[in-house]
Amino acid sequence: MSPRTLVLGGARSGKSAHAEGLLTDPVVTYVATARRYPDDPDWDARIASHVARRPATWHTVEASTPADLPALLTATQYEDPPILVDDLSTWLVGVLDDAGAWEGDGADVIAHHADALYRSVATCRARLVLVTAEVGLGVIPSTRSGRLFRDHLGALNARVAEVCDEVTLLVAGIPLKLR
Repeated sequence: MSPRTLVLGGARSGKSAHAEGLLTDPVVTYVATARRYPDDPDWDARIASHVARRPATWHTVEASTPADLPALLTATQYEDPPILVDDLSTWLVGVLDDAGAWEGDGADVIAHHADALYRSVATCRARLVLVTAEVGLGVIPSTRSGRLFRDHLGALNARVAEVCDEVTLLVAGIPLKLR
C-alpha cells in the first residue's frame, strides 16, 4: 500500500494548500468534490482560487456524485499518480443533498456511502492525500442540519483517520502532526 494522509483543519486554516504541498510529483490526480451552484459567484471564486494555484500538469477529476469518489479510489493501481481529494466535507454535503437527509432522514443512505468511502480509502493503492474540515472544535450548531452535518463528518473523519498512515491538523496555517 502507498501512504495515505489525512489533512484536517477549520475554515481558512490552510489545509488545502498544505495538502497540495505534500505532493511534489509532477503529475497528480486532483479530485474535486465541491459542486457548483449556478447562483453563487462567491463559491465559484473559491473554486477558481483553488484551480489557479494547482500546477498545470495536475489532472482534475470532478466527483459529482457520492459514488464517484469511492469508485475512483477503488480502481487505483500502485503505478498511478498520487491522488489528492479536496475535500471530504463537500463530498458529505453532496451525500446529504442527494439523500434529502438534512432534516435527519436517510441515515441508511449516508451510512452506505460512508462505508463505501471508508473501504475505498483503506484499499486505495496509489499515494493518497485527503483534505477534510475539522468540525469538533467549535460551538454546537444551533440548527438540526448543522448538528447532523457535524456529527456525520466527525464520524467520517474518525473512520478515515483509522486507515491513514499520517494525520495532520492545520491550526492558523500551522501543521500539527497527530500521527
